[in-house]
Amino acid sequence: MQTEAVYSSDLTFNLEIWKRELKFHMSELELFQQKLEEITSREPIGKSSLELESFQNRIMIERDAIRKLLHRCRAKLGNLHSADHYKNVDGQLQYEKRSLYDDLKHYIKLHYEFKEAVMDFFLKWV
Repeated sequence: MQTEAVYSSDLTFNLEIWKRELKFHMSELELFQQKLEEITSREPIGKSSLELESFQNRIMIERDAIRKLLHRCRAKLGNLHSADHYKNVDGQLQYEKRSLYDDLKHYIKLHYEFKEAVMDFFLKWV
């Protein structure tokens, strides 16, 4: 049976990558919001106003989710910075990492589903 050694330096690396990805998603949401506002200002939306409002609500929900995930990443990094980067990390930190990883994975899946839907909407109006 092979065991995997997880080091705090590895977890720190993962958390930094996740933070960058979340910040990228936040910037994407800003671009989506700008495009939705542009479409609203130049075209009478009519029947698509519910869809437009749904996208704007989803953007607000995603921003909130990103802020919470970033906060969790920063908190976890704070805990890891006090640890020795070359010692094996105890089971509690590994468990906490897994929970955050699962939440990030779920968020990213939902984000890309949203991105696909909003891009389809943009194609209809551009």
